[in-house]
Parts: sequence; structure tokens; C-alpha cells
Amino acid sequence: MSFWETVLQGDAVSRGVALLLLAMSVSSWVVILWKGWLLRRAAVDVQVSAALFWQATHLDDAQQRLGSQDQRRLVLPLVQAALTIERAVPNTLAAAGDRSQQLTRVLRDALHRILHRLQFGQVLLATVGSTAPFVGLLGTVWGIYHALVAIGVDGRFRIEQVSGPVGEALVMTAAGLAVAIPAVLAYNVLGRQIARIEADLEGFARDLRELLVHHKEQVE
Repeated sequence: MSFWETVLQGDAVSRGVALLLLAMSVSSWVVILWKGWLLRRAAVDVQVSAALFWQATHLDDAQQRLGSQDQRRLVLPLVQAALTIERAVPNTLAAAGDRSQQLTRVLRDALHRILHRLQFGQVLLATVGSTAPFVGLLGTVWGIYHALVAIGVDGRFRIEQVSGPVGEALVMTAAGLAVAIPAVLAYNVLGRQIARIEADLEGFARDLRELLVHHKEQVE
């Protein structure tokens, strides 16, 4: 019998474990494929958008250029956040402190929102990678329990009574590992890609802050 035929002949717990593993596998692969495509495009967009920004003549010009180029809104929110300093209402907390502190605050908040979007799905991959083996182990323990109960009811031990049910139960452990391993690998690989993009964005935000601080000092 195939794995799914074995599962369909099992009880509610065995079916529930199999369906849970299937749901975890499908959800993790959806996140892996989607984030892999997104991060690959995002890494290129950050570099292109940053280069495009430095070719602009002023902030408004840079915002217009990035409006059509930065489709995933990774660099543009930082520029828009910097522009809010110019439009801050006087005598409010938003305008409190010197220009350097104001820029640090708005750029930090904008950067956190961008990173939150980039990290979406990482919790799911970490959860699947850490729990799927235990879900599979639950199916294994449940299958072995039923095999032992069958031996107790029959009153005699025969190898054919144990080999089939135990072998089928161990398939659950293998299924749990098959679900967990891709999720763990993807979590680590995607995490490194996110870290590289984060470093590029932090560098751009720092350069943008220094540019605007020094530009204000020169104007004054």
C-alpha cells in the first residue's frame, strides 16, 4: 500500500497528523517560492533605486524617479520619511530636537516597516522547521501504540503483526523530517538574503541622513 492508502485506513489521529503535515508542507513551500522570488528582485531593486537616487538633483526629483522604479517600495519610503521633516508642524514633538535626531527617528521607523515586510513568512518557516518532526513523531508513537494493542488483544507475538504497522508508523517520522528539512534550509538561506538587503538599506539610510544634515548646515 502507498503512504496515503495507509493513512486513509488509519484512525482519526493518523489522518489528522497526515493532513497537518500536508498543510505545513504546502504552506512552507508557498512561502519559500514567493519569498525566494521577492528577495531576488528586492536585492536588485535596492541597488538600482539607490543608484537612481544619487543621480537626482534634489529630494523631490528623487522621489519622482523612485515612484516609477521602486515597485516594491524598499527605498522610496526612506526618502518620503526624510521629506516629512521638511513638513513637520513647528512647536510639536515631531519637530522637537535637532535635525539629526529627527532624521534618525523617522528613518528608523521607516526602515523597521520595510524590514517587517521583508521578514514576513520567516516565523512560519521557523515554526514548521521546529514542529514538523514532532508532529511526525506523534504519528509514529500512535501507530506503534496500536500495534502493541493488537498484540495484546491477540495474546501472541508474531513478527508480521509488528513489522507492517511499525513500518507504516515510522513513515510518519520520515514525513515529518521531509517537511521540516526544506523549511529549515529555506529559513537560513532567506534569512541571509534578508540580512544583506537590510545592510544595504541601513547603509542608504545612514548616507541619506548624513546628506540631509550637512545640507541643512550648509544652507544655514
